[in-house]
Amino acid sequence: MRIITVILIVLLLLLQYPLWLGKGGWLRVWDLNHQVEQQQQINQQAEQRNALLDAEVRDLKQGTEAIEERARSELGMIKSDEVFFQILDASANQIKLPAASSVPSSITQ
Repeated sequence: MRIITVILIVLLLLLQYPLWLGKGGWLRVWDLNHQVEQQQQINQQAEQRNALLDAEVRDLKQGTEAIEERARSELGMIKSDEVFFQILDASANQIKLPAASSVPSSITQ
């Protein structure tokens, strides 16, 4: 009777091996589900980026306001009849003068 019990336990363990550690086992399925979730997050981020780019392309194709805004911000363009005011920060207004020792002698003479 003891031998039959041992044989049945060994058979049960042999049947459990493919379920847990085999090619289509639970651990492999869990790992694949985890990879699918990560890829879905990556895809969602890519879809959001693509939606923003699509909206920008539509703006550039349909209206002149987006083109004008880009020309102003990226190229510094100004219309012919407008006045441009540039406001600098206080820290940007301070010009640092070189020390007297670093000024070339031809300038100081």
